[in-house]
Amino acid sequence: MHAIGIDIGGTKIAGALVDEAGTIIRSDRQPTTPGNPGEIEDTVVAMILALSEGEAVVAAGVAAAGFIDAAQSTVYYAPNISWRNEPFRDKLEARLDLPIVIENDANAAGWAEFRFGAGRPHTDMVTLTVGTGVGGAIVTNNALFRGGFGAGAELGHLRVVPDGLPCGCGAHGCLEQYGSGRALLRIANEFADAGGIGLGLAGARERRGKLTGKEVGRLIQDGDGGALAALRQLGGALGQACASLGAVLDPQVFVFGGGVAAAGDLLLEPIRAAYLDYLPARGYHPEAEFAIAQLVNDAGVVGAADLARLHAVR
Repeated sequence: MHAIGIDIGGTKIAGALVDEAGTIIRSDRQPTTPGNPGEIEDTVVAMILALSEGEAVVAAGVAAAGFIDAAQSTVYYAPNISWRNEPFRDKLEARLDLPIVIENDANAAGWAEFRFGAGRPHTDMVTLTVGTGVGGAIVTNNALFRGGFGAGAELGHLRVVPDGLPCGCGAHGCLEQYGSGRALLRIANEFADAGGIGLGLAGARERRGKLTGKEVGRLIQDGDGGALAALRQLGGALGQACASLGAVLDPQVFVFGGGVAAAGDLLLEPIRAAYLDYLPARGYHPEAEFAIAQLVNDAGVVGAADLARLHAVR
């Protein structure tokens, strides 16, 4: 029961042949050309054909950032690719003798964690992918939540600060502006400007010309006071959001992926503390677990493949 998973990112397209246990059998990677949808289509078709050669493949799943319709067919909008109401499934199925499923990339990664990673053995899970932005996925009663139009679980655009910082989505105060890798860099620069515990950050910025996520991550692991304070502030925003999500969704576990999650327990500690501070009816409300994602860079292709396989079997 092999299936193929494709994960279309802003700079690369990753693909894998995946078995029903979530194990990658073979994989491929090609560069993305964001401004050329036709070339992306050609690359995905060629990748699926190459990965399926000599194998009994039941379906292929394609994950991409953006709003996907409830039928898992059309990409309403993709922020990194020139897709607007793109009937991507129909285009691929016209060229391939396989059932195709189109899925949001955060949903695919979250599903992989639920099935094969940190979400086991729970029935209800929320995943937050903390990278350049904040992605999200929700599993409730063993099923992936997509919403009535297919564009649900955009957790990075949960409003956490009324009239707060402007977001690329057009709103203000979104979680993405306070709990993402981009937010961590902004906060770290603020500590660097202020001096005091930010002197280590200021020194790194002076040496490098600017602070980067890699440099802040190194300082976090080295125990730098300013970098850790920036991470705690970021974790506080994420934990506050988790308390609100817990009041609505009541998940058993929150799973954190993305580049910032490499900080491990250093990130989870302030998240957990803020979650408990803001949890309604604390002491009487069951408390969720917190975990770091396990599949890391493979989550998108594994989740896309598994969702496509399940769709074909059903």
